[in-house]
Amino acid sequence: MKDQRLNAIRDLISSSLVASQDELRRKLRRRGIRVTQATLSRDIHELRLSKGPGGYSLPNGPARANGDGPHGDGVAPEAEGEDDAPPTVDEMLNSFGVRVRQALNQVVVRTVLGGAQPVAAALDRAGWPEVVGTIAGDDTVLVICPDARRAGEVEGRIRTRLES
Repeated sequence: MKDQRLNAIRDLISSSLVASQDELRRKLRRRGIRVTQATLSRDIHELRLSKGPGGYSLPNGPARANGDGPHGDGVAPEAEGEDDAPPTVDEMLNSFGVRVRQALNQVVVRTVLGGAQPVAAALDRAGWPEVVGTIAGDDTVLVICPDARRAGEVEGRIRTRLES
């Protein structure tokens, strides 16, 4: 079980932004792995994860094992240009999303405290044709759609992302 959990942590850290232990714990739970905060702290220490402005990262990731990218600049090939792109809806929902519910032509997305603004901004940037606009508080995003049918489509898209 421990090896499975550590492998899941490595996979999550290498494939998505993970900004906090609580976020990592929730992502693990979505994969069917329940873990206490104390165990997760020990796992983070054992894996020698470091935490910076971009969230947790693995020590000497596989693409950076020698410290040189294709230009000898110490940047892994897949990391080039990534810092310039804003986070996607998927990344923001994975990081901050909690649940979603439709109300007529509107969709209410609940997030962790402080997560509503980045989720709303990502939805606005995504340019989904079913979304007229968003309004964000601290932990709630109101997504406004032109009609109930399109709101149902948006709810389904968001629910799929939250459950993955």
